[in-house]
Amino acid sequence: MNGTSPYQLGYRMPAEWEPHEATWLAWPHNSDDWPGKFQAIPWVYAEIVRLLAAHESVHILVNDPKAERRARRILQSGGANLDGVTFHLWPTNRSWTRDSGPVFVRNPEGRVGLTNWRFNAWAKYSDWQLDDQVPGRVAALLGLPEWQPTVELPDGSSRRLVLEGGSIDSNGAGALLTTEECLLSNVQQRNPGVNRYQLERAFHDYLGIDQVIWLGRGIVGDDTHGHIDDISRFVAPATIVTAVEPDASDPNHAPLAANLARLKAARTLSGSQFTLVELPMPRPVVFRGRRLPASYANFYIANDLVLVPTFHDPNDRLALNILAEVFPDREVIGIHSVDLVWGLGALHCMTQQQPAAHPADRDPSVGAPAR
Repeated sequence: MNGTSPYQLGYRMPAEWEPHEATWLAWPHNSDDWPGKFQAIPWVYAEIVRLLAAHESVHILVNDPKAERRARRILQSGGANLDGVTFHLWPTNRSWTRDSGPVFVRNPEGRVGLTNWRFNAWAKYSDWQLDDQVPGRVAALLGLPEWQPTVELPDGSSRRLVLEGGSIDSNGAGALLTTEECLLSNVQQRNPGVNRYQLERAFHDYLGIDQVIWLGRGIVGDDTHGHIDDISRFVAPATIVTAVEPDASDPNHAPLAANLARLKAARTLSGSQFTLVELPMPRPVVFRGRRLPASYANFYIANDLVLVPTFHDPNDRLALNILAEVFPDREVIGIHSVDLVWGLGALHCMTQQQPAAHPADRDPSVGAPAR
């Protein structure tokens, strides 16, 4: 759609804890993403789908009929309810649907639409063209209004903006978290020449955002240049969980401490302080000499359920207990992710929520955890 922006039509990006119609994910097929460990990954996906399908519909993208047959066999062996699963023969380059999939929006009448940002494989890989088609395919399948965010350049031309879903996090009430490392640094090269003001304007126009909270850097091992979903997440309109590392010798200590300081200085749109909940980091997860982006902050909030990556670490229990307190009305379940994170992503990276339509008089904070 062109002309009228989502914001002008009352659309906004819902919070992840708001009711879902479905979860979208892509079945893993690129063994290069998990060299030496790929054989285990479909079984990790099967367990995640088993849990999600008990609470909401699940859409799975597969490359071809053979891949669908294999996925069905694995899901059946894993005990997933296939009645709640829909397959789509849409080939993808990779299976990190959070970043390549659509960012959904919804208006006060409950109509859902989507924003289709350009995806360029984190400005790192040359094979992204199939992934970039996913949002448009979803819009066509579901008959949803679709917007492709653009920015005007100094010469008067316009360019479609690059954005991954893992780089932003919304409270559903006009505030958004992101990082300067991912969207503003000279290293990342997603939107060269686009400044902070232009990005904030795009978030306002396309996602209904009135306040952007900029953190600094992400964690070691994150090849996405500091995605927010590895460090800080909204869990209620005025509550943020944020990763901390008390060990001053750990390279994550300084950037996470700096992010915590920014969050302490931030204020809500009404001028109040945010409630901050500190989340520990696991000990370093290293494979083939490389430190991986292992973080408990990469959890996924589903209907009545929160899936949390765990790493065979003493802090697993602490993190699960903290998130259980934050989400008292949801099951909080740990998913062993030592193998999964070798692909440089975890539970939030592989999923993308489709919000449910709701009546105009429904409170958008319903479903948010009580504090």
